[in-house]
Amino acid sequence: MTADYLIRAVTENDLDELMLMIQEHADYELAEFTPEHKKERLRKTIFSEHAKLNCWVVEQQEKLTGYVTYTFDYSTWDAADFMYMDCLYLREATRGNGIGTAIIQKLRNVAKEKSCINIQWQTPDFNESAIRFYHKNKATSKNKVRFTLSV
Repeated sequence: MTADYLIRAVTENDLDELMLMIQEHADYELAEFTPEHKKERLRKTIFSEHAKLNCWVVEQQEKLTGYVTYTFDYSTWDAADFMYMDCLYLREATRGNGIGTAIIQKLRNVAKEKSCINIQWQTPDFNESAIRFYHKNKATSKNKVRFTLSV
């Protein structure tokens, strides 16, 4: 699918399709995902007066074909704000058409407007196509191991 596209803020009407793409993304990354209660929690997180999560979707021919989510945080080592890109997912037919690069550029513009020092994110080490894409977009990688601790 290479038709014209629009990168826009997600709306509440998009949540069902967003949930499907989140599931697809988790499957693609071989990650566990259970949708129970998450749609409502995302609704509150994205659309509340003090939203914690920002989300854009890619729309092509009135269909959603991708999404990106991001937050803002503070780096102790840099002593500065940074943008954290939590998820970037494009459906397979959408990949390789410059849309991912357009999303990265749009994120850079927002990060600059918010005086962020950089944009940070992670991807599974087996996602070689994503790693090539990020390197092509002048990102540098850091060798770290990610941990999670359930509470």
